[in-house]
Amino acid sequence: MNRASIRTIIFLATVSLVGIIATQYFWVKNAYNLEEKQFNEQVHFALRNVSRKLLKMNKDESEIVNPVKQMSSNYYIAFINDTVHPFLLKTLLKKEFNARNINIDFEYVIYDCFTDSIVFDDYVAIDKEDKNELQSQSQEMKWDRDGHYFGVYFPSKRTYIMNEMGIWVFSSSIILIIVIFFAYTINVILKQKRLSEIKNDFINNITHEFKTPISTISLSAEVLMQPNIVNEPERLKNYANIIKDENNRLKNQVDKVLQLATLEIDKLKLENEPIDIHELINESVKSFEVIIEHQEGKITTYLGAKKTQLIGDKVHISNILYNLIDNAIKYSPNNPRIEISTENYFSGIEITVKDNGIGIPKEHQKHIFEKFYRVPTGNVHNVKGFGLGLNYIKTIVEAYNGKIKLISKENEGTTFIVKLPFNT
Repeated sequence: MNRASIRTIIFLATVSLVGIIATQYFWVKNAYNLEEKQFNEQVHFALRNVSRKLLKMNKDESEIVNPVKQMSSNYYIAFINDTVHPFLLKTLLKKEFNARNINIDFEYVIYDCFTDSIVFDDYVAIDKEDKNELQSQSQEMKWDRDGHYFGVYFPSKRTYIMNEMGIWVFSSSIILIIVIFFAYTINVILKQKRLSEIKNDFINNITHEFKTPISTISLSAEVLMQPNIVNEPERLKNYANIIKDENNRLKNQVDKVLQLATLEIDKLKLENEPIDIHELINESVKSFEVIIEHQEGKITTYLGAKKTQLIGDKVHISNILYNLIDNAIKYSPNNPRIEISTENYFSGIEITVKDNGIGIPKEHQKHIFEKFYRVPTGNVHNVKGFGLGLNYIKTIVEAYNGKIKLISKENEGTTFIVKLPFNT
């Protein structure tokens, strides 16, 4: 499946999912508003009945028009013509609420217009649990109308309404699960697509690497098959050496792929011994003298570390240095200028390898240490490799509890900083 098809599928699936979420939000919001409206109506009826019953008990024949007022989303007040006993009010409220299936904790207050203050407040818990702290909001809200009134505050109204919307909460949870699964699926698809691209790039690179020695061996074999070649011993020897060299080159490439492809931290066998980092750096630099001179480049060392000895595997640590220098040369095609420096930090030694090469694009830097990963170049293979070297370096560095850091800017060069502790 090509990239355009994947993008189209993701786009259509995203649009469909957004449509489902928007529709669900619309219906949930409407359902919540409907539940809240029904709750408010039931509370109004209950408080109106309580107010009328209190008037009747006080033998007050006057009629109060619209005795109930909603002060906020969860606070209601009801007007009465006289004071009321708290226990009586509590009993009437619970009876009216139970009759309308309003099974929710509430707080009630009684206001006395003669003293202009709240004369009583209490918290009524449906589950019979004691409440030590009252809700302060109910005492801070006052009616702008003279007279006696009582107020009822529902601190958990929103939660109560949500619980009443069981089917809607369930359906929303299902949609949430679908969204999470969708996001996970998209992530897997993109990851598999990236792995497919890495695999194809690796196959193209390995084909290119193997094709040259195979072709050379084939051509040399054809020359050796010529009848008159036995009369030219020097030429015969020369082509035999070519076949031998190319065969060794091919063998080394296969061994490298097999070894690095199966490299895992838990399978590493490290032969730890005291080694001097500066000695290894100088040896590694010396092995690249011919190559760097041929490319008219230069390797400069600034070995400033005072403490240079650490415990490690000489072969693997040497390979780290070799791979870093090799990459610096390969990706600095024009007059490479490579700087290698060292310095101590509190518990180890820091090695920096800097080049003036092509750099690494920012979008590829987070993948550069992954196995087989190479910056995509299409069918152009001007730089040899399998995308295994940096993964190998990171694996060895982490095996010694060290760290590796990449600093790079496209067309301005790359810097690798390796920190290795003295003792693992």
